[in-house]
This record gives sequence, C-alpha cells and structure tokens, in this order.
Amino acid sequence: MISKADSQTALTMLWTRALMAEAGLPADLWQIVAGPGAVVGTALVDAVDFVCFTGSTATGRTVAERAARRLIGASLELGGKNPLIVRADADVAAAAAGTVVAAFANTGQMCIHIERVYVHEKVYDAFRAELVRATQALRLGRSYDYSADIGSLTSAAQLAAVEAHVDGAVAKGATVLAGGHARPDIGPLFYEPTVLEGVTPEMAVCDEETFGPVLSLYVYGADSEAVGLANQGTYGLSASIWSKDSREAGRMAARIRAGSVNINDGAAAAAGSVEAGMGGMGESGLGRRHGAEGIRKYTESQTVATQRLLPLGPPKPGQSAVESFVRRTNGQLALLRRLRVR
Repeated sequence: MISKADSQTALTMLWTRALMAEAGLPADLWQIVAGPGAVVGTALVDAVDFVCFTGSTATGRTVAERAARRLIGASLELGGKNPLIVRADADVAAAAAGTVVAAFANTGQMCIHIERVYVHEKVYDAFRAELVRATQALRLGRSYDYSADIGSLTSAAQLAAVEAHVDGAVAKGATVLAGGHARPDIGPLFYEPTVLEGVTPEMAVCDEETFGPVLSLYVYGADSEAVGLANQGTYGLSASIWSKDSREAGRMAARIRAGSVNINDGAAAAAGSVEAGMGGMGESGLGRRHGAEGIRKYTESQTVATQRLLPLGPPKPGQSAVESFVRRTNGQLALLRRLRVR
C-alpha cells in the first residue's frame, strides 16, 4: 500500500508510519510519498491497481478521470456542505453543544463538519441564544496543550476563502451572530468561530463548502421542509438530526441524501462506527470506506465453477433431445422447490 501525504500534513503521516514500524509493521507493507498532488498524485494514479482519494470534489473528478483511462477502480471521499436539523422536540442545550463541536472542532477543517443548521421555529430563538453563547465561549489559542478549543487554519489560501464567504455574505445582508473576524493578534491564520443568520442562495456561503469555522443558521416550520432544505445542493456526505424521538428522526434520516446521518450527534457517531461504511453521495464522492466494503473494494472477485454430474445443456443435439432435457430439468427444479433445496 502507498499513501500520498497532503503537502500541508506530511509530517503527521510520516510520524504515524514511524510509529507503525516501531509496532512491528513490515517495512515494505506501507510506503509514504510526499509532494505536489499534480506531480506525485498523478504518478501514483498511473501506477496503482486501485486508488482511494480524500479531498476536494474538483480534484476528485481529475482522479476519477485518470483512473477511468486505466480502467482501475476508484473510491472518492470528497467535499460536503453538511446539514444539521434541530427538531421541535430536541434538547436545545444538548443540540447547541453538539453543533458547536460538529462545526468548530479542528477549526471546521474536516469534510464531515457541519456548515448548515436548520432549526424548528418553535425552538429557534432558544437554540440561537444557546448556540451563540457556546460559540462565544470557545477559546482561540496557538498552544499544543488543552488550554485552547480552536486552533489555526492550515494555509493563507484557506483563511482567504473563509474571509471571502463571511465578508461576501455580510455585504449581501447576512448578520453575524458570533465571530466574523480574523485574529492576527493570536496568529497569522486564526479566524473566529462564526455564526451567520439571514444567509440567502445568492451568497457563496449558502451552497459552497467553506471548510472553516463558519456556520449558517436557518429556521423551518415542518419536518418535510427540513428534509428538503437538507437535500439542497449537490453534496451528500454527512448529516445530523437532533430529536428526543429517535424513531421519527430515523424516518427523517432515511429521506436525507447523505452517506451518513447521525442522530443526536454531529458527525463522530457514524465516522467512528468502523464496522459501517462511510462515504458520500452526489458530488461528495463514490464508494465507501470502513466496514466490509471498505476492505473488499481493494480486491478483485473471481468465480471458479466446476460442473459435476449432469451437464447444464442438452446432452446431444436434436429437437427431441432438447425437449426431453427441458421436461427433465423442469421436473428437477419443481422437486427442488418442494424440498426447499437451492
């Protein structure tokens, strides 16, 4: 197996590889390569038997096209604009606390993080107040200990993308309920965890993946409306529903176009269920990782058939032989059906 490390996080993967070697993993079993995706990634896709890619939808299309030219399989976990629904019967405090974690942990830089929150009108005001309070209580910091809740973005380009989404939304009428500013006083790539209200479709932050600590808040009136809003857009990676009625939430989950739907959890429950498949629908990707499918996708199935006793076709040519074969075979099938033998 060969892993191509992201250029921004190569040391993490190399360190993991070193730890695996210390644990006894054979040296040749897992190799690491690093470098620009356009160079190293392209060469890798041209050499392997199967490619599993995690990254942006745009790059995923390029990977899929290159794999298709070689007729090799590809599994793609791509972008997301993940929704969270707060039903009228939800525990507002728990839902707000879960939303903060689901949206702002890792500074919002995971494909399964929540970026859209749809709240029932009966609990909207209470939820908004609790969410804003919890968001404003988060501590930004650049330390490597546990004294901070929110860290840095990974690059200047990502900071610029976050600023463009927030500033563009505000310019078109959105309201900032919390955050909304870069924090160069803490570090060059810090941005406050941000909650927006009044986001409309003409704003980029409405449908485009932000991949940063930015959350948009919306109100809805009926569960069917919430499902429709959650299914808006082209992505379908992860979703979340908060409700005291887990059975009804499960029925709603079945109508949401997403590879994973978490009930009373933001994202970790499905991602941590390693026996269950994880992946996206629509522009969020192809294939699944985790579970049996996550392993079998790397293999090729083969059928070996050995025929014993009677042949599957007429023993010899001729109309009478064929008719006799059909009658005999139908009789055998009828007997097997009565005996319930497959």
